[in-house]
Amino acid sequence: MYEDCVACGQYYEPEVGFYWGAMYISYGFSTGIVFFTGVLLYYLANDPPVWVYVTAVATIVVLMTPLLFRYARVVMLYFFGGIRYNPNLLDRPPS
Repeated sequence: MYEDCVACGQYYEPEVGFYWGAMYISYGFSTGIVFFTGVLLYYLANDPPVWVYVTAVATIVVLMTPLLFRYARVVMLYFFGGIRYNPNLLDRPPS
């Protein structure tokens, strides 16, 4: 992750330890994935054995870890960092 935004120069770490809360957001995302995958397997695969649940959930969560990491930080910045997206900044060259 960049330290500063290439378009506007916004520093991405407002304070030391700011992203510790992103761990909880990532945990929430993972819990949602586990729940959604479990429900899909239950209804689409007619309640398979437990090892199918564990393998499917572990594979999906491991493959999605880079996205979970990044989006948890984005959610943390939007809700607790006071940063808002401005599409007009994309038209300007970096300073």
